[in-house]
Amino acid sequence: MSARNSSPGERHAMSPRRNEELMPDGRIAPQETDSGEIGSCTALRLPDEFVLPKEGLESEREEWDMDSRSLKSICLSLMGMGLAFVPAGCKKVQPITLACNATPPAVYAGEQVNATATAASISTKKHTDVIYSWSGTGVTGNGTTATVATDALNPDSYTVKADVKEGKKGKEGLKPGETAECSASFTVKEFEPPTVSCLANPSTVKPGDASTITCTGASPQNRPLTYTYSATAGTISGVGSTAAFTSTGAPTGSVGITCTVSDDKNHTASADTSVTIVAPPPPPVPHVQALCSLSFARDSKRPTRVDNEAKACLDQIALDLKQYPDARAVIVADSNAKEKLITAKQEKVAARHKHSRVEYFDQQRAVNVKDYLVNDQGIDASRISVATGTGDDKNAQNYLEPAGATFVSDVQGATAVDETTVKPEGRKPLPERHHKKAIAKQR
Repeated sequence: MSARNSSPGERHAMSPRRNEELMPDGRIAPQETDSGEIGSCTALRLPDEFVLPKEGLESEREEWDMDSRSLKSICLSLMGMGLAFVPAGCKKVQPITLACNATPPAVYAGEQVNATATAASISTKKHTDVIYSWSGTGVTGNGTTATVATDALNPDSYTVKADVKEGKKGKEGLKPGETAECSASFTVKEFEPPTVSCLANPSTVKPGDASTITCTGASPQNRPLTYTYSATAGTISGVGSTAAFTSTGAPTGSVGITCTVSDDKNHTASADTSVTIVAPPPPPVPHVQALCSLSFARDSKRPTRVDNEAKACLDQIALDLKQYPDARAVIVADSNAKEKLITAKQEKVAARHKHSRVEYFDQQRAVNVKDYLVNDQGIDASRISVATGTGDDKNAQNYLEPAGATFVSDVQGATAVDETTVKPEGRKPLPERHHKKAIAKQR
């Protein structure tokens, strides 16, 4: 190191200060500290005189850990002049540093971000104060930690900043190296849209019937959801996750139904389902029902007469007709082979003799049954039909013909009777027959 020429105002004579002495060889005499130790820079040999640059004394914070104020000034001056060596025993104090961290690095709006600031190279002196401050949108700091309220933040990248100052109370950060700052970034993510599914139960209805629509919505971030519904026909109403679809007024076929769910961030999702409206099947075709049957074999003298034993069956037929006012009764009577033979012979005779009588046993039985139902039970004659069958017996089978039923389709072989040619026979009792001996006694 060499001395430079300077004006008297810039030159400092290396004369001993208070409590300092120069040794004969130009070195500063070792100084005893309060603890009894000797300053470690006393072995430094200095030129006869040198200029201490102003910036070396005031602008540099690079202090040296020495007890002697003069030795400390010398060390600062040497460092300010750019000397390449450090005197033995002099300790350089590093500038304060600060590191920031924000966690978690990515959040959704409404989730909290925690920030920390970690300082290094803080002075250990007893009277040194350390002050932290924070800044940034939604940032609230307290010492080395801070929180970020993200409720009002839009999806984007954000920065939280921290500053630290140290120094004597009231003078924190006034000297170089006593302040530091740092920043940390975090991201507010866009909320994910909701998802939705839609189901109709039942999915097939008849005209006028209803179906329940169930809408299942979900938000990945549990945002509140709103449900709406629409249908291409019919009517649908609902405010929550279920709605009622009514098919009244809708044509047969498939009706499209759309379920829409919206969150409070204007994200929407939709799902479709359908309800099929089918025409009701035609009502079952009614069929003729066989009722009770009557036998005319008990009275050989009056083989076509409705006897008292037939009344129970006929009374039930009358009751059925009264219960079903739109139904009709059909009486189908038969004759046996012997009777048919008699009728055939009578027809031959009638062919030769105009006024010959022909007896049709089956037709007469049918007409007599109808006469009982009309006159004894009060059934309208137009609701009763008479016919003959193909059986070989002396019976009459009775049928109930509901509205819509077709007798000729259900009962084969019946032939309608021409009621204009067959007159009903009254239920007259047989004339009394008196035995000859009884008559003689009466005389």
